[in-house]
Amino acid sequence: MKRSLPVVCVSLLLLQGCYDDLTDIQQFMNTVKASTPAKIPPLPEVKEFVHISYKSAQSRSPFSAPRPEAVQEKYAQIQDCLSPDPARRKEPLEKYALDNLKMRGTLGDENDIWALVEASDKTLHRISKNNYIGLFHGRVINVDPAQVELLELIPDGAGCWKERTTVLPMAEPAAVASK
Repeated sequence: MKRSLPVVCVSLLLLQGCYDDLTDIQQFMNTVKASTPAKIPPLPEVKEFVHISYKSAQSRSPFSAPRPEAVQEKYAQIQDCLSPDPARRKEPLEKYALDNLKMRGTLGDENDIWALVEASDKTLHRISKNNYIGLFHGRVINVDPAQVELLELIPDGAGCWKERTTVLPMAEPAAVASK
């Protein structure tokens, strides 16, 4: 009991300090209430929603691929233009842009020469004449120890394709870190 008496006395003194004069706070609240306008602007008018029903019989579903006939009709319209073969099977290096490919070396003899091409995922591929690489249907037309020459088909924007010769040069050797 003797130990709890000082604790009770101190807590009563602290509580006594909490009940101070509140007139200045009350005065501030009254001035804020007097200066604040009481009128609230009306809410904006809600526009009426117009429902348009989807008629699946009249148009193609946006979640399905176009009909193969529609794609064939598009190819049939431009018959006299140069275009890539859509039936040709893609080769592994055709999923990389030429910026992501590096020629690292060559293999073979004078008759048959292959280029070693490293992709951006650090896989090494062996290519030779008539292989395809790059995003623009690049067919290898020549392989020599310094570079690989490609013949690419570039779309011209009007539905036709133009041929362009591109070179994939031998990559510079990586710098070896000194100890």
